[in-house]
Amino acid sequence: MLDVRDINQYYGGSHILRGVSLQARPGKVTVVLGRNGVGKTTLLKALMGLVPIRSGAIEFEGRPIHQATPFQRARAGIGYVPQGREIFGRLTVEENLRMGLASRGAGEPVPPQLFELFPVLAQMLRRRGGDLSGGQQQQLAIARALAARPRLLILDEPTEGIQPSIIKDIGRVIRTLATGSNMAILLVEQYYDFAQELADEYLVMQRGEVIASGPGARMRDSGVRELVAI
Repeated sequence: MLDVRDINQYYGGSHILRGVSLQARPGKVTVVLGRNGVGKTTLLKALMGLVPIRSGAIEFEGRPIHQATPFQRARAGIGYVPQGREIFGRLTVEENLRMGLASRGAGEPVPPQLFELFPVLAQMLRRRGGDLSGGQQQQLAIARALAARPRLLILDEPTEGIQPSIIKDIGRVIRTLATGSNMAILLVEQYYDFAQELADEYLVMQRGEVIASGPGARMRDSGVRELVAI
């Protein structure tokens, strides 16, 4: 579904992404791991068109999108949950969810499946996003991205600053989306155990390059924990 080939990205004179290639397949969770500052978030921003690439190709469902705008990529079927959640704190939960429907046209209802995945949101529709706990905000951010029914979901460190009980809930939702709806999921994560539990495929980044990759079932034997240890 997503095919990234040999992309390079620069900030000024700094070479940030160096020949990065990856694929995300329907029904599978592809995990990108690495220490802070190796280019993981920049990679996701490049995939969403928030930063330009210097060279290489990005294809979604067989079509090149590396020159498409962020909103065109969203309309094509890519959902993005940024690091830090970035919900609208002054808007209610329901209004945040409706923001996720912006590309679907006026009058589109909030999909009821979102409340099956995240029951707590149904109880808090009238509460402002800024009044939610960190874990609830993360659930809201994921639900907002899912509102437009994407075929590819990109998540940037969804466990950051989240209590263990909600981490388990988020993991359950990610696996349900991949296996139940055949969605492709690209997950950037630092929490090794969470990544290992979910990964069908993994990549490890270091200094803007992919230095290791393979099936998720081989992460332990391949010494991935040591590669990403701080």
